[in-house]
Amino acid sequence: MSLTAHIPSHRKPRRSASKLAVRAGVAGGVLSTLAMAGTASATPSAEPVHETTLEMPVLNLDLSAEVSSSVAKAAENTRAAAVDGELNALEETARTGAAAEAKQLKADAQQKADAEAKAKEEADRKAESERASRSAARTPIQSNSGSSSNGSSAGSSQGKGTVTAPATGSAAAIVNFARAQVGKAYVMGGTGPSSFDCSGLVQAAYRQAGISLPRMSQAQSSAGTSVSLNALQPGDILYWGSKGSAYHVAIYVGGGKFVGAQNPSTGIVERSLSYDKPTGAVRVL
Repeated sequence: MSLTAHIPSHRKPRRSASKLAVRAGVAGGVLSTLAMAGTASATPSAEPVHETTLEMPVLNLDLSAEVSSSVAKAAENTRAAAVDGELNALEETARTGAAAEAKQLKADAQQKADAEAKAKEEADRKAESERASRSAARTPIQSNSGSSSNGSSAGSSQGKGTVTAPATGSAAAIVNFARAQVGKAYVMGGTGPSSFDCSGLVQAAYRQAGISLPRMSQAQSSAGTSVSLNALQPGDILYWGSKGSAYHVAIYVGGGKFVGAQNPSTGIVERSLSYDKPTGAVRVL
């Protein structure tokens, strides 16, 4: 063989670049697919995850309405309390006024009842005494015509011969004044000159003798020294009731008689002791 003879080459022919690129891309895609499949098969299956949703309570945040309601309620309570307080005050005022009025009405009724009871008692005593003393009532009543010029009155004799000493001096002035008022009106609280009550007449009569007596019958019944009804003298003060708390007084004028302002029905009268026997007597002169 000659040295210049052509020797065939054993090297493979070079592939084109474009074909190499295509093959590389296909291989890469296959490898990627296999890798993903292997990863998926190697990963154990897990339970599906369920999400839990917590429901929170819904808050009513309308504070303006709540505040407005509270203010209105507080105002209503305040108004109600004020009304209750005013009603309580009015009730207390009415209760106090009613109590005072009732007390006054009770006092007036008691005073009227006492006056009526006293008048009835005196009327009953008068009726009973007049029946018992009709015979004594026929005895002539001593009058002022028998008085002497110095003011002393002549004594009078009673049916059984009992003689009373005539009034003289201050006693005569008291007796004469008392008898001069016979026939005048009885007015409660009267002190003269046209009307008297029982103690007003006694006080006015003693004033003629220059003696000042208390105004009320209770005090007059204890103004002097106690004397027996069997030893009376003209000018002595007769009283009915207890000494110191007498409800009626009169003046003994002698001869078993007295002058007194009895009641509105009779006025000032002169009566026998048997007409209405006194409880006791006191002597001031």
